[in-house]
Amino acid sequence: IKMAGDSRSPDVDTDGSGKNEETEIVVNVGGVRQVFYGDNLNQYPETRLAELINCLSGGYDTIFSLCDDYDPGKREFYFDRDPDAFKCIIDVYYFGEIHMKKGICPICFKNEMEFWKVDLKFLDDCCKTHLSEKKEELEEIARRVQLILDDLGVDASESRWKRCQKYIWKFLEKPESSYPARVIAVLSFLFILISSVVMCVGTIPDLQVVDAEGNRMEHPTLDSIETACIGWFTMEYVLRLISSPNKLHFALSFMNIVDVLAILPFYVSLTLTHLGAKLMELSNVQQAVQALRIMRIARIFKLARHSSGLQTLTYALKRSFKELGLLLMYLAVGIFVFSALGYTMEQSHPETLFKSIPQSFWWAIITMTTVGYGDIYPKTTLGKLNAAISFLCGVIAIALPIHPIINNFVRYYNKQRVLETAAKHELELMELNSAEGKTANSKSDPEDLVRDGKEGPFYSSRLKVSHSDTFIHLLSEEKHYRTRLQSCK
Repeated sequence: IKMAGDSRSPDVDTDGSGKNEETEIVVNVGGVRQVFYGDNLNQYPETRLAELINCLSGGYDTIFSLCDDYDPGKREFYFDRDPDAFKCIIDVYYFGEIHMKKGICPICFKNEMEFWKVDLKFLDDCCKTHLSEKKEELEEIARRVQLILDDLGVDASESRWKRCQKYIWKFLEKPESSYPARVIAVLSFLFILISSVVMCVGTIPDLQVVDAEGNRMEHPTLDSIETACIGWFTMEYVLRLISSPNKLHFALSFMNIVDVLAILPFYVSLTLTHLGAKLMELSNVQQAVQALRIMRIARIFKLARHSSGLQTLTYALKRSFKELGLLLMYLAVGIFVFSALGYTMEQSHPETLFKSIPQSFWWAIITMTTVGYGDIYPKTTLGKLNAAISFLCGVIAIALPIHPIINNFVRYYNKQRVLETAAKHELELMELNSAEGKTANSKSDPEDLVRDGKEGPFYSSRLKVSHSDTFIHLLSEEKHYRTRLQSCK
C-alpha cells in the first residue's frame, strides 16, 4: 500500500483514457469490501464515490483528498468510517432513497452522509423525523449547558447593577444555583400552601366572626396570615420583574400571569372595601369582594413553578390535544344518542324524570362518565337497558384515548430526565477537558483554574468545547473531525 507522502503516480493512464476505461472500483470501509460500477455511481456525480472513478488520473494528491488510503495493486480505496452506516448510504445508488437502520445514532448518520457527499433529501421521511427529534434534543442540551455557563460566568465589564440583577434572578428563579436559593424556593412553596389552606379554612362558619352589620367575615388572624402571604408574593414578583433580562417576555409568560391573578384580587378587594362604599352601595361592594376572593384559587397553580411533575403533566396535555379531542367527540356523540333514546323510551312511564332531550343530556353525562348521582334515572325496562349500554360505551370511550395520553406523559418525563443527565455529563466532560488542558500547558496551582474561569465572562474559554461522544456543535464554532470509533458505538 502506498502512503500519502509517496510522490509516485498511481497505476493509471496519464492521458485520461483510464478514466473512460475504468468502470469498476473496490471500496474498503472499516474492513468491509464493496465493489461498485461506474454506471451506478455516475447517477449522482457529486457524491464522493462517483468522484473516486475520475480521481486516478489526478495523482496521489487527488486520491488522498478523497480517501484515507489507496492500494494501486488491488485498485482498492480504504476509508476509516462506519461500515454499518455505509451499507445504508449506498442504497441511494440502487433504490434512490436511504433508510437509517435502528441502533445508529441519527447525528452520526447525518455526519456520514455529509462525508460521502450524499444530500439529506434522499433520506426517508420517517428517518428525517427521527433526525429532527435528535437535533432538537441536542439543541435543548446545548441551551441548558449554555444557561449554566452563563450563570457561572461573571463579566467584569458589566456594571454593578447588571451583576446584581443576575444574582437576584438566579437567587429567585434557579433553586439549584445555591443553597440560599433552595431555601427561598422552599419558603415560597410553603407560603403557597399556607395561603391555600387559609383560604379554605376561612370558609368554616365556626372560625368566622360577625361584623357590626351582622355579616360573617374571616377571622382577623387568618386575615393577617393572608396579608403576610400576599406581601411575600408581591415582593417576590416585583423582584423577579426587576431582575428579569426580558421584561416583556416575563410579563406575558403564562405562569407570571397566574402570579398576577393570584395577587391582584387582594389589592382590588382592599381598594373596594375602603373606597368602593363611597361610590356604590355596600351590598354591591361585598358581592364584588366575594367574587374577587374566589379568584384566589389561582394561586394553587403557582405550585407548577416548583413542581416538575405538574410541568410535565401540562406539556403532556398540550401534546395530547388530538386524543382529548377524540375523547370529547366520543362522549358528545354518545351523550346525544343515548339521551335521545332515553327520552323516547321513558315517555311511556307516567312518572318519567326525562322531561326533554336537553334535560336528558345531564343523565347521559353522569351515566357515561360512571358518576351516577341518581337524581335522574330510568324506570322502564327499555330505559334501563339503554342505560346499561350507555354505561358500557362510556367506559370504552374514556379508556381508548387514555393510553396515548399516558405515553406522552411518560415519554416527556423520561426525556426531561435524560436531558438533565446529558447536560450535567456534558459539563463534567468540559471541566475534565479544561483541567487536562490546564495541566498540560502549565503546572501551576489547581486553584488557578477556578480563578481563571471566574474572571472571564464565559466561565472559561476552554469549557466551551466538548469532546463527548454526543458532541454539541452549538457550543463551539470550531470543527471537530472524528473517526469511526469516536462517532459511532
